[in-house]
Amino acid sequence: MKVLDRYLIKQFIPVFLVASCMFILLLCLVDLFVNLSRYLNFGVSALNIFTVTALYAPKAFSYALPIALLFASAYTLGDLFARNELISIFASGIPFWQFSRSIVVIGLIASVFSFFFDDRIVIPTLKDYNSLSNTLLQRERSDFQADIVVKARGGNLIYAVDFFDGEFQILTGLSIIEQDDEGNLVALVRSQRAHWRGYYWELINAIVYRWEDGILRYSPMEATDQYREDPETFRRNLVNIEELHFNDARLLIEDLRIAGLPFTSALVDFHHRFSFSAVSFVVIMLSISMGGRFRKNIILMSLISSIGAAVVFYVIEMVTMMMARMGRIPVLIGTWFPVFIFIIIGFFLLKTAKT
Repeated sequence: MKVLDRYLIKQFIPVFLVASCMFILLLCLVDLFVNLSRYLNFGVSALNIFTVTALYAPKAFSYALPIALLFASAYTLGDLFARNELISIFASGIPFWQFSRSIVVIGLIASVFSFFFDDRIVIPTLKDYNSLSNTLLQRERSDFQADIVVKARGGNLIYAVDFFDGEFQILTGLSIIEQDDEGNLVALVRSQRAHWRGYYWELINAIVYRWEDGILRYSPMEATDQYREDPETFRRNLVNIEELHFNDARLLIEDLRIAGLPFTSALVDFHHRFSFSAVSFVVIMLSISMGGRFRKNIILMSLISSIGAAVVFYVIEMVTMMMARMGRIPVLIGTWFPVFIFIIIGFFLLKTAKT
């Protein structure tokens, strides 16, 4: 079996590399031509356009990996079937799934690789891509945010802000809760407005509430420079969870949950990282079951089947994730339902495949 495994991998790898390059190029061209007219209107240089496209390439590879695996495995097995090389396998009594086990292992490795590749490579390049693209296309971002809750200093300081003006760096309707390490209230500061003075917040008409002899008493607060959280800390609504590493995204969701703020959409994107990584293994299962079904026009049929399966999968995933964000279905169902459906389809097709 080791000889057969090496032979199958040797047939699989070149097809996979060519398919990956083809799909990456296709996705990059789609992204380029979607914005090409705007690039030209704003006079963006060819070098900047190339830089943006290069920054998008890792994300394109992330999208292309499952499709390339599906195409490569379906084509490789179909080609072996068309050349009658699988007849000797069937005649020897080796089950088709056992013969294809090396491709299954590749699918498992690809799933693990996909998760870490997205977390370490795709996220920073995607952040740079979005930043540069927005700059070149002169997309405006809102500097006026509302209903912000920010935890600072290890959770001992909590800011609650009605409005944040990022352009003039002003906090309106500010409440600051100070806690000790056990979570007990130390002080509550209320201020109509706060201005950023370069390295601290100047509180206007601030009142401080403190416990004194079991009674919560208030008094005017003297001028202080102890509140030094950077204004960028309050741009909560501008944080894109897709641009955060795994641990940072988990902490963001936990902060939103503790603060009582909407976190469902962020939680859906967080779970999608895991379900999307599992797609590589799912498509391998699907492709093995389809691999021996094409004996003519193998390249065309493999391409059609891989693209068709990918389109169906992503459409189902888009619908279920949208329903999960709206709260119509649980988050786990919204992110994992397409994966389980395609696993069931793969096992069904594998059961009915020739052996």
